[in-house]
Amino acid sequence: MAQINDNYLKLQAGYLFPEIGRRVRAYCEANPEADVIKMGIGDVTQPLVPAIVKAMHDGVDEMATADTFRGYGPEQGYDFLRDAIAKNDFQDRGIDISADEIFVSDGSKCDSGNILDIFGSNNKIAVLDPVYPVYVDTNVMAGHTGEADDNGRYGGLVYMPVTAESNFEPEFPTEKVDLIYLCYPNNPTGVVATREILTKWVAYAKENGSIILYDAAYEAFISDDSVPRSIYEIEGARDCAIEFRSFSKTAGFTGVRCALTIIPKTLMGKTSDGKDQSVHALWNRRHCTKFNGVSFPVQRAAAAVYSDEGKQQIKDQIAFYMNNAKLLREGLVEAGFTIYGGVHAPYVWLQTPAGVSSWDFFDKLLSESHIVGTPGSGFGAAGEGYFRLSAFNSLENTQEAIKRIKKAFA
Repeated sequence: MAQINDNYLKLQAGYLFPEIGRRVRAYCEANPEADVIKMGIGDVTQPLVPAIVKAMHDGVDEMATADTFRGYGPEQGYDFLRDAIAKNDFQDRGIDISADEIFVSDGSKCDSGNILDIFGSNNKIAVLDPVYPVYVDTNVMAGHTGEADDNGRYGGLVYMPVTAESNFEPEFPTEKVDLIYLCYPNNPTGVVATREILTKWVAYAKENGSIILYDAAYEAFISDDSVPRSIYEIEGARDCAIEFRSFSKTAGFTGVRCALTIIPKTLMGKTSDGKDQSVHALWNRRHCTKFNGVSFPVQRAAAAVYSDEGKQQIKDQIAFYMNNAKLLREGLVEAGFTIYGGVHAPYVWLQTPAGVSSWDFFDKLLSESHIVGTPGSGFGAAGEGYFRLSAFNSLENTQEAIKRIKKAFA
């Protein structure tokens, strides 16, 4: 009889966001008159901007004639997109990244899990706590952990708590770790890492032979030029870091699917016998074997992000979401909450009232205010007592949500 991968049985209940969806559906079925405002899952709500829509239509038109039709494309991505990414996101900002170090994919969520394919099972892995659940769950699936304890923490992982008491800055592991997941602007807390902090992480990685897996999915929301948008702004990071980026939040591609992973050619790992091995070469081999590339019309659409029209339209859309975040911050403070984030990220991280757990607050907010958020404990043990609200919504819904929260808590 075929055997399953028993590591999947270690996973805690369901994945966080489907569990939220299940609870919301049950509530709505029992209360069909409730006007529920969803501010939980970080899914964009505004339509694709005109420049992207036109480019996608143009891409489809190219596929409709024999002269311009394309079948299988390069697995790593078309040159027109990789060149645009390299120039606009890196080279124009003085960052040394070339087009052939960029791999286009259908999602940074996928890449942050798939990257484990090229790393051995004996690596010691460190994650922030609270943390984007994919980092933990994919390591569980890959057999890199033991069982979970009563707090949901898995044996074999090194957890680095980030809370208000530590100013949301993690302490460096006291033991040597090999892979380090960092996410800035952070999901779920919405805080950012300063250049000084990232410089310390690069120094730690180089000293210990570690590799940083750096999730920069929300870099476009950073409004302060002194805050790094890429790990590669830090000297030496090319030798110790992989960066994941996404068009999902930057350009509203959650339903379109396009992302990128940057692996510098200078990044080396170690073989079991201690020899240097190019990580770029291994990922390229994995990418070509397990992935046939992002569709041509989608890549045309992604390239439009870097057109003059696309840049301005996306800037305006991000400003729209960040205005929602500003309104959320101000409204929650007026309602008496202690809040964090929401300045350089579309998430507001709030402390729940004293004695109220994250999930109890979820239920209270849903039943009394008809608002859906995300319990902090769903992101890890250190997230208990916190709650995440997303600014990805309409202005009208954001204003109504603030009104309801003030009525219930102020």
